[in-house]
Amino acid sequence: MGLVATEDRGSVRHVVMTRAEKRNAINGEMVLALADAFREAASDGSVHVVVVRGDGPMFSSGMDHGSLGALAMEPERLREFRAGVLATWNLLEEMAKPTIAQIHGACLGGAMELALACDLRVIAADALIGMPETRIGLIPDVGGSSRLPQIVGLGRAKELIMTGKLIGGEEAERIGLANRVAPADQLEAATQSLVDELLACAPVAVGLAKRVMDASARPALSTTLELEVAMQERCAATADFAEGASAFREKRPPQFTGS
Repeated sequence: MGLVATEDRGSVRHVVMTRAEKRNAINGEMVLALADAFREAASDGSVHVVVVRGDGPMFSSGMDHGSLGALAMEPERLREFRAGVLATWNLLEEMAKPTIAQIHGACLGGAMELALACDLRVIAADALIGMPETRIGLIPDVGGSSRLPQIVGLGRAKELIMTGKLIGGEEAERIGLANRVAPADQLEAATQSLVDELLACAPVAVGLAKRVMDASARPALSTTLELEVAMQERCAATADFAEGASAFREKRPPQFTGS
């Protein structure tokens, strides 16, 4: 089996990350496979809704530790690596059909940025979600710093990003990060309920309404996405990131110096 599988349920395309043995950690190969799946879903006229989910015990643990370690050694590769990830996540936002992230277990870092690129999020009550990048000397740079404030408001976004805080499913729904929350054993049913509501509407109208709302809510998105990578390049060149990456691998608290 590859790193990504697709499953059609009538007019609903499920795109499933299948690297369960690695907690669906996202590496370059998975990014390419997701991009192919998203493009196919976007161009298939028989697909009216896209659901993104993870196989195994969690949605995704975020970016693969090996990829982060490589960037710590070669920070000049940051822009190239980030461009491929961001382009793939953007496919979800740009396709003229609704996309849903179905989140269970955990959704961390770059995986949360993937979920933020979806139009809607359904989360299990016992799931954990957050972007802990600042804990290793980085910032969320594949759309998280740009998209989260539009979804939960600037104050909530600052708290979540600047502290690297992880929150549960019920808190995520309360602050507007998730659209629906359900017990873990009812997550599929909750997602299907939302899907059914979308399918009851005219698909062309839904897709066009999505495009207008995104254009209205995020007129400066291209500017802030560029700012994300510029700031990340500065982070990646610091001693704090090198220390943070080492501490993460060694499972110890980092000793940041602010340099």
